[in-house]
Amino acid sequence: MDVYEVMKQKNITLPEPPPKGGVYAPCRIAGNMAYVSGCGCVIDGCQAAGKLGKDYTVEQGQAFAHNCMLNILAVLQREIGDLNRVKSVVKVLAFVASADDFYQQPQVANGASGLLGELFGQETGIPARSAIGVNALPGNLPVEIEAIFELK
Repeated sequence: MDVYEVMKQKNITLPEPPPKGGVYAPCRIAGNMAYVSGCGCVIDGCQAAGKLGKDYTVEQGQAFAHNCMLNILAVLQREIGDLNRVKSVVKVLAFVASADDFYQQPQVANGASGLLGELFGQETGIPARSAIGVNALPGNLPVEIEAIFELK
Protein backbone atom coordinates (compact mmCIF):
# COMPACT_ATOMS: atom_id res chain seq x y z
CA MET A 1 0.00 0.00 0.00
CA ASP A 2 1.36 3.40 -1.01
CA VAL A 3 0.80 5.91 1.79
CA TYR A 4 0.71 8.83 -0.67
CA GLU A 5 -2.04 7.16 -2.69
CA VAL A 6 -4.05 6.69 0.51
CA MET A 7 -3.49 10.34 1.40
CA LYS A 8 -4.66 11.38 -2.05
CA GLN A 9 -7.79 9.22 -1.78
CA LYS A 10 -8.61 10.68 1.63
CA ASN A 11 -7.75 14.25 0.55
CA ILE A 12 -5.04 14.53 3.21
CA THR A 13 -2.07 16.80 2.61
CA LEU A 14 0.88 17.30 4.89
CA PRO A 15 1.63 20.80 6.15
CA GLU A 16 5.08 22.36 6.11
CA PRO A 17 7.07 20.88 9.01
CA PRO A 18 6.74 23.10 12.07
CA PRO A 19 9.71 25.28 13.01
CA LYS A 20 11.92 24.23 15.90
CA GLY A 21 10.99 25.74 19.23
CA GLY A 22 14.25 25.22 21.07
CA VAL A 23 17.57 23.41 21.16
CA TYR A 24 16.70 19.89 19.98
CA ALA A 25 16.54 17.74 16.86
CA PRO A 26 13.04 17.56 15.33
CA CYS A 27 13.83 13.98 14.31
CA ARG A 28 16.68 11.67 15.26
CA ILE A 29 17.47 8.48 13.33
CA ALA A 30 19.14 5.69 15.30
CA GLY A 31 19.64 2.49 13.32
CA ASN A 32 16.29 1.74 11.73
CA MET A 33 14.32 3.82 14.23
CA ALA A 34 13.09 7.39 13.79
CA TYR A 35 12.31 9.38 16.93
CA VAL A 36 10.19 12.46 16.20
CA SER A 37 10.18 15.17 18.85
CA GLY A 38 6.93 16.52 20.20
CA CYS A 39 4.82 18.46 17.69
CA GLY A 40 1.93 20.73 18.51
CA CYS A 41 -1.38 21.12 16.76
CA VAL A 42 -0.76 24.44 14.97
CA ILE A 43 -1.09 24.10 11.18
CA ASP A 44 -1.15 26.91 8.63
CA GLY A 45 -1.29 29.57 11.33
CA CYS A 46 -4.44 28.09 12.91
CA GLN A 47 -3.83 28.82 16.57
CA ALA A 48 -5.14 26.90 19.55
CA ALA A 49 -4.58 27.67 23.21
CA GLY A 50 -6.18 26.27 26.34
CA LYS A 51 -7.20 23.06 28.04
CA LEU A 52 -9.39 20.12 27.24
CA GLY A 53 -12.42 19.95 29.48
CA LYS A 54 -12.35 23.70 30.01
CA ASP A 55 -11.82 25.42 26.67
CA TYR A 56 -12.24 22.50 24.26
CA THR A 57 -14.33 19.35 23.83
CA VAL A 58 -13.05 15.83 23.24
CA GLU A 59 -13.96 16.15 19.55
CA GLN A 60 -11.95 19.36 19.23
CA GLY A 61 -9.09 17.62 21.04
CA GLN A 62 -9.22 14.77 18.54
CA ALA A 63 -8.86 17.31 15.71
CA PHE A 64 -5.86 18.82 17.54
CA ALA A 65 -4.30 15.35 17.92
CA HIS A 66 -4.91 14.72 14.20
CA ASN A 67 -3.07 17.96 13.41
CA CYS A 68 -0.21 17.00 15.72
CA MET A 69 0.21 13.76 13.79
CA LEU A 70 0.15 15.59 10.45
CA ASN A 71 2.99 17.76 11.78
CA ILE A 72 4.89 14.66 12.95
CA LEU A 73 4.51 13.03 9.54
CA ALA A 74 5.72 16.25 7.85
CA VAL A 75 8.85 16.22 10.03
CA LEU A 76 9.39 12.51 9.37
CA GLN A 77 8.96 12.94 5.62
CA ARG A 78 11.50 15.78 5.58
CA GLU A 79 13.96 13.56 7.44
CA ILE A 80 13.54 10.25 5.58
CA GLY A 81 12.27 11.49 2.20
CA ASP A 82 9.50 8.90 1.71
CA LEU A 83 6.82 7.86 4.21
CA ASN A 84 6.60 4.50 2.42
CA ARG A 85 9.81 3.70 4.32
CA VAL A 86 7.73 3.33 7.50
CA LYS A 87 7.75 -0.34 8.48
CA SER A 88 5.83 0.20 11.71
CA VAL A 89 4.54 2.97 13.94
CA VAL A 90 6.05 1.79 17.21
CA LYS A 91 4.94 4.25 19.89
CA VAL A 92 2.97 7.47 20.28
CA LEU A 93 3.00 9.61 23.41
CA ALA A 94 0.24 12.22 23.63
CA PHE A 95 0.30 15.07 26.11
CA VAL A 96 -3.09 16.67 26.69
CA ALA A 97 -3.39 19.96 28.59
CA SER A 98 -6.33 19.10 30.84
CA ALA A 99 -8.69 20.73 33.27
CA ASP A 100 -8.48 19.12 36.71
CA ASP A 101 -11.62 17.05 36.11
CA PHE A 102 -10.86 15.96 32.51
CA TYR A 103 -10.09 12.24 32.17
CA GLN A 104 -10.57 11.54 28.46
CA GLN A 105 -6.96 11.88 27.30
CA PRO A 106 -7.06 8.47 25.52
CA GLN A 107 -10.09 9.56 23.47
CA VAL A 108 -8.25 12.74 22.46
CA ALA A 109 -5.20 10.71 21.38
CA ASN A 110 -7.47 8.61 19.15
CA GLY A 111 -7.39 11.53 16.70
CA ALA A 112 -3.71 10.78 16.07
CA SER A 113 -3.84 6.97 16.27
CA GLY A 114 -6.86 6.84 13.98
CA LEU A 115 -5.04 8.86 11.33
CA LEU A 116 -2.06 6.49 11.48
CA GLY A 117 -4.36 3.48 11.08
CA GLU A 118 -6.04 5.09 8.07
CA LEU A 119 -2.76 5.92 6.36
CA PHE A 120 -0.62 2.88 7.12
CA GLY A 121 -3.24 0.21 7.86
CA GLN A 122 -4.07 -1.41 11.18
CA GLU A 123 -1.08 -3.77 11.34
CA THR A 124 1.57 -1.17 10.51
CA GLY A 125 -0.07 2.03 11.72
CA ILE A 126 -1.63 1.33 15.11
CA PRO A 127 1.08 2.01 17.71
CA ALA A 128 1.64 1.30 21.35
CA ARG A 129 0.46 4.49 23.01
CA SER A 130 0.27 6.55 26.15
CA ALA A 131 -1.98 9.56 26.68
CA ILE A 132 -1.11 11.78 29.61
CA GLY A 133 -2.95 14.73 31.09
CA VAL A 134 -0.72 17.67 31.95
CA ASN A 135 -1.24 21.03 33.60
CA ALA A 136 0.30 23.09 30.78
CA LEU A 137 2.12 22.71 27.47
CA PRO A 138 4.49 25.10 25.69
CA GLY A 139 2.70 28.08 24.18
CA ASN A 140 -0.48 27.03 26.01
CA LEU A 141 -1.07 24.36 23.34
CA PRO A 142 -3.93 21.97 24.11
CA VAL A 143 -2.16 18.89 22.65
CA GLU A 144 1.41 17.86 21.85
CA ILE A 145 2.47 14.45 20.53
CA GLU A 146 5.75 12.65 19.90
CA ALA A 147 6.26 9.39 18.00
CA ILE A 148 8.67 6.57 17.24
CA PHE A 149 8.76 4.81 13.86
CA GLU A 150 10.55 1.70 12.63
CA LEU A 151 11.94 2.17 9.11
CA LYS A 152 12.47 -0.24 6.23
